[in-house]
Amino acid sequence: MDGAIFDMDGLLFDTETVWQKMWHETARERGIELSDRFKYEITGTSGEYMLEIVKRHFCTENAEEIVKECRKKVHEETQRCVEMKTGVREILKYLKDSGFLIAVASSSSREQILHNLEFGKIKNYFDAIVSGVELLHGKPAPDIFLKAAEQIKCRPEDCYVFEDAYNGVKAGYAAGCRTIMVPDLLEPTDEIRNMTVMVARNLIEARNAIRDEII
Repeated sequence: MDGAIFDMDGLLFDTETVWQKMWHETARERGIELSDRFKYEITGTSGEYMLEIVKRHFCTENAEEIVKECRKKVHEETQRCVEMKTGVREILKYLKDSGFLIAVASSSSREQILHNLEFGKIKNYFDAIVSGVELLHGKPAPDIFLKAAEQIKCRPEDCYVFEDAYNGVKAGYAAGCRTIMVPDLLEPTDEIRNMTVMVARNLIEARNAIRDEII
């Protein structure tokens, strides 16, 4: 294996909870209570897929405005503090020392990605950054991971993908990458588990499995 591609929200940083908080706040401001199903559908998405979900749950054709408002709230909330998930530094150091080329492929904006990586002092580990905002087809389409693999000059099948969300796992699987799930808000279903080479409790466990050639 030559490449490693990481999602960001809910995997590198504990920011998926911030997204959910801001989605619900934005909905309540419009007199809407979001169902539990919204979390399952929206987590990890971007692009036209995200817009369709927002249109359906917010009962509006003005999805772009809602997404823009929510992104702004998340950005403002994370200016104060961004908590890193367990094992991030350990796995990034191991992969870099082992000669892997590393990319981040996130549904967040490029501005938000850069802010988080710089805040966590881990930006220098990454050889490429891909934002789903810049792509038409977001996760669960494979485009973002195919683009990331292209940018680090690796074949998709020679890349590990690290994900916490159903839509991200589906995207990694569709791209032909060896996908590892580290659950955050969502525990894997049997369908999702079958799309992965491993479901890890945290990134340290994932690092150990790669180091010990288990996956």
